Amino acid sequence: MTHAGLVARVLIDSPLPQLDHLFDYGVPAELVGEVAEGMRVKVPFRSGGRVVDAYVIELFDPRAARSESARETDAAFHGALSPLDSVVSTAVVLTPAVWTLARRLADRAAGNASDIIRLAVPPRQVRVEKAWLAAQAVKSAPGGRTEPSTPGAPTVEIDAPTPSPAAIALATPAFVGYPTGRLDSAIMDHHRVAVAAIPELVQLDDGSTIGRWAQTLAELAVATLETGQSAILCVPDFRDQDQVQAALAQLAPTLPLCRVDARQPNPDRYRAFLACLEPAARIILGNRSAVYAPAHDLGLIAVWDDGDPLYSEPLSPYVNTRDAALVRQQDSDCALVLLGHSRSVETQRLVELGYLAEVNPAADRHPRIIPTDFQSEPDQQARAARIPSVAWQAAREALAHGPVLVQVASPGYAPMLACQSCRKAARCTHCQGPLGLKSASAVPSCRWCGALAAGWTCAHCAGTKLRVVTLGTGRTAEELGRAFPGARVIVADGEHTVQTLGAQPALVIATRGAEPVPTGGYRAILILDGERMLARESLRVGEDCLRWWTNAAALAAPGAPVLLAGVGGALARALNSWRPDIFAASELSDRRQLRFPPAVRVASVTGTAADVEAALADLAVVAGLDVLGPVDTEAPLVRAVVRFSYARGDEVARALKAAVVRNAAKRRKPKSGSFQPAPTLKVRFDDPELL
Repeated sequence: MTHAGLVARVLIDSPLPQLDHLFDYGVPAELVGEVAEGMRVKVPFRSGGRVVDAYVIELFDPRAARSESARETDAAFHGALSPLDSVVSTAVVLTPAVWTLARRLADRAAGNASDIIRLAVPPRQVRVEKAWLAAQAVKSAPGGRTEPSTPGAPTVEIDAPTPSPAAIALATPAFVGYPTGRLDSAIMDHHRVAVAAIPELVQLDDGSTIGRWAQTLAELAVATLETGQSAILCVPDFRDQDQVQAALAQLAPTLPLCRVDARQPNPDRYRAFLACLEPAARIILGNRSAVYAPAHDLGLIAVWDDGDPLYSEPLSPYVNTRDAALVRQQDSDCALVLLGHSRSVETQRLVELGYLAEVNPAADRHPRIIPTDFQSEPDQQARAARIPSVAWQAAREALAHGPVLVQVASPGYAPMLACQSCRKAARCTHCQGPLGLKSASAVPSCRWCGALAAGWTCAHCAGTKLRVVTLGTGRTAEELGRAFPGARVIVADGEHTVQTLGAQPALVIATRGAEPVPTGGYRAILILDGERMLARESLRVGEDCLRWWTNAAALAAPGAPVLLAGVGGALARALNSWRPDIFAASELSDRRQLRFPPAVRVASVTGTAADVEAALADLAVVAGLDVLGPVDTEAPLVRAVVRFSYARGDEVARALKAAVVRNAAKRRKPKSGSFQPAPTLKVRFDDPELL
C-alpha cells in the first residue's frame, strides 16, 4: 500500500532517450524509512508486470513545502502513483554532486544522464557491498572502531585513517621546480591553472624512476589533503597510474588512496568506489572515469596530458574528461589543474580567454633537441636503419653508456603492404582490409579479419608480388639490430608491454605512448617516422605529434640528445625551443579563421536522409549556425556537421535532443503487419576526429 505522504522521483536506468527524465512513484509504507535518495530501487514500468532498475533522485512529501519541480508535477498530474517495487540496496551510491554533474553533461551533449551514471557507478557486487555496509554499521555504532582493510585489494586504502593536517604538512615538500607559492595558492584559493610540466625524471628512494610530472601530481594531491579535502587525479592509462602511485607511496605512504581503474577485477573496482563514498578526505587516482568519482568535499581535480585521445569517451554521450572536469569544477568550486609537457589547443583557448591561469617552471630546463631535417645524407649503416647519419652516430655513442630510445609510428612487423608493380595498397579479397606481415617469414594476412592471403593477386594490375610500405616495431628492431651489431634490442608496443627499464645499454624500439621509463633516463632518443605521423588526416595531427614527441623527450637523461628525424617547420621549432604554447596559440589562431574547433563547437548528426533533414529543420530557429552537408556515409545513412558558437550550445543541444527523442519514439510505435526498424538518428558533440 502506498504511503500517502511520500513520493520518490526516480531516474530509470535505460539508454532509451525518451526515458531520460524523472518519474514519480509512491513510496509503500513498508519502505518508508528504508528508501533514501541515491539508492538503487526497482520500479514497475508500463504493463505486463515489468520491473526495471532506477535511482532515487528525490524524496518529497506532496503536502509539505518542496522543490519547484515537485509542485509542477502536482499541477500536471492528479491520479494515483504506482508504488516502488523494492529497494535493491540501502547503499547510497549516487551522490547529489554526481547526479548534478551527470545531468549537466548529458544536457550539454544531447545525451542521457543514465549513460553518464553508468560510467560513474560501477556494476553492483553484492558480497563486496554487504561487507562494506556491515563495516559502516560498525563504524557508526556507539564505540565502534575501524575494521582492518578488506584483503585482496592492496591498492585501495579503504579504512586508513585520515592523518591530521599537521602530520600531512610534515610530509608535504614545496612544489619542486615551480615559483614559490604559485601552486600553493592555486590549491588554497581553488584556482583554475594550466601548468607546464617539468620534462625530467626523478629517482625514488627504492631505486625506481618516474616522470617529474607524476611527482608534481602527487604533491598537488597531498597539498589538497592538507586542507582536509579530497583530490581526484586523472591520467590516461595504467602506466601513468603506476607512476603517480609510486610518487604517492614515497611522498605520503599512509594517506588514504583509492585507485579506480577499468583494468581492476569488478570486486576491487566496486570496493574502491564504495570507499570513495565514505565521508573522509582521500586521494582518488584513475583514468578517464575517475572524474565522476563521488569524492567527499572535493578540493582538486587534476588532469595529466589532457590532449591524450584516451580521454575521449567511446560510449554515448562521448564526453571528454577535460570537459567533465571543467563542469565539475564549476559545480564544486574546487581547484582545477591541467598539467602537461605540451598544451592542447582546447587548453590554449581557455588560457587566452583568461579562464585558466598559466603556471610555468621556475627555471627554463628542457631536453637538448636536435632537428635533423637538413642533416647530411646517411652513410650505408645509417641508411639501412633509415636514420640520418648524425642520429646514427649519436645512438652509437650513447649505447656505450646506457639505453637508447627509438620512437616509431606503428606496432607490428610490416603493417601495410602494396603491390610491387602498380604500388596500390594490397587489400584483402574477403573484406577489403589492409594486408600486413606479422614477421619476416609469415604469410601476408588481413589486419581486419585475419584471413591469410597466400595466393594474393592485385585487383588493379594482376601482379602477384608484394612490397613493404610501412615498417612497424618488429621490422625496425631487425634493421637496427643489424645497424648496431651486438646491441640488446627491446620492443615496447601494444603487443609487448614494458613499463620500466634498467640503466644497462639497450636499443628500445617503442611506439608513441608505450615508451618504458628507464633508470636515470635514456642516453639518446631518436624520433623516427615523423613524416608518417604527420601524414595522418586529422585536424589535430600537429598537436598530437608535438605531444608524443615532448612526452618521449622528457624521458631523456640530463644533457642527452633528442634527435627529430625528417621534420622541420613550426613543429620542429616548437620542439627545439620547448614552446608548445606558441604552437598551440598558432593552431588556435588558424582555427578561428577557419571556424574549426575548439574556436567553435561542432556536432555531427547521422541517420537516414529524412531523419537528418528533420533534425536540421529543428535547428533552423537557432541563429548563427553553419551546416556542412549532409554527405553519404554508410548506405543508407548520411551525416551533417553543425558548427556553432559556445553561446548557442544549450539551444543546439536541446533541439537535437528533442529530435533524437522524437525519432526514437516514432520508430518504436508498433504498426500492424509492418517491421519497425531501430532508431537511426545519432548525435555526437565535439568529436575530436570529426574534422
